[in-house]
Amino acid sequence: MYKIITTDGRAKRGVLHTVHGDIQTPVFMNVGTIAAIKGAVSTEDLEQIGTQVELSNTYHLHVRPGDHIVKKLGGLHKFMVWDKPILTDSGGFQVFSLAGLRKIKEEGVYFHSHVDGRKIFMGPEESMQIQSNLASTIAMAFDECPPSLADRDYVVNSVDRTTRWLERCKAEMARLNGLEDTINKGQLLFGINQGAVFADIRKEHAKRITEMELDGYALGGLAVGETHEQMYYILEETVPYLPQNKPTYLMGVGTPANILESVERGVDFFDCVYPTRNGRHGHVYTHSGKLNLFNAKYELDERPIEEGCQCPTCRRYSRAYVRHLLKAKEMLGMRLCVLHNLYFYNHLMEEIRLAIEEHRYSSFKKEMLAKMNAGEEKTRSDKTESDFS
Repeated sequence: MYKIITTDGRAKRGVLHTVHGDIQTPVFMNVGTIAAIKGAVSTEDLEQIGTQVELSNTYHLHVRPGDHIVKKLGGLHKFMVWDKPILTDSGGFQVFSLAGLRKIKEEGVYFHSHVDGRKIFMGPEESMQIQSNLASTIAMAFDECPPSLADRDYVVNSVDRTTRWLERCKAEMARLNGLEDTINKGQLLFGINQGAVFADIRKEHAKRITEMELDGYALGGLAVGETHEQMYYILEETVPYLPQNKPTYLMGVGTPANILESVERGVDFFDCVYPTRNGRHGHVYTHSGKLNLFNAKYELDERPIEEGCQCPTCRRYSRAYVRHLLKAKEMLGMRLCVLHNLYFYNHLMEEIRLAIEEHRYSSFKKEMLAKMNAGEEKTRSDKTESDFS
């Protein structure tokens, strides 16, 4: 059950009660595609840095080790030794990202595995079955994610098919949650709004899926080629047509600025690979913008990545030491950067929640964006070395 604690404009401060614990929103979900955060981050680390939700990928876990194996081992929570909420995406994004390896039909999608080339079929029922085997807290409906700049006729047909698939997902999840051997009989289902950058298609689709009375609603097919301005416009136009009394999830987004802007437009669930991917390349987030630790000016810098930060990295290590590890291609360097970045994102969400509670979100957002933009401009003006120097 989702409960709104307070609002500040369109920004929502809520809590989602689940069988694996409460999720305080707005929330950033830490992405562990194959049941692990890239960068040698353990589940103990996730607890230490304030992670509320871990996100794993249905398609990738189906390919390896196999969802039936995970079920035999007691489900994803037991498998990765994580007792807090887990969201599994549906495999629908791979319909977009593996465009050269798949064929879309009404019944579902035919893939060739990116690992060994073997044939895979995944439709709404198969996606729900895989996610039920994984026993995640929240399952995402199977959808097609059309390119954001696809032509209108393609998008209309794609969205209609996604709606039909959602009806099948809902029916199959109800069946699965009633089976005796289902690990998590309280698994939640989030539907996904699509429509590329066509606001009228988005709004109509939002109305249709709202009628299905799902546990939560996501906006998919954004941050896949359109501009930030187009994305914000679609949020402004679409979110009001999704139920306010349910979680609203913007999939695959994004930068700290994206999150700050989207919260103001009514979004309260986020996920993105940026903090881990950037961390592995020595790019770290601070309240004053992003730093590139390969920059020569950090060679003798004894300060932590960010003054006052309480992450495991900043409490012990200097920029100079982390830079040395990165330059030496020592895995510890990547790990320390990833830990810092995930802590930064998780802590940013705490700050966002507090600002909404105190009804000062608009001024908080402006202040944060101003500091980050000033820091980014200063970073761009500095002479930097290559990430791979």
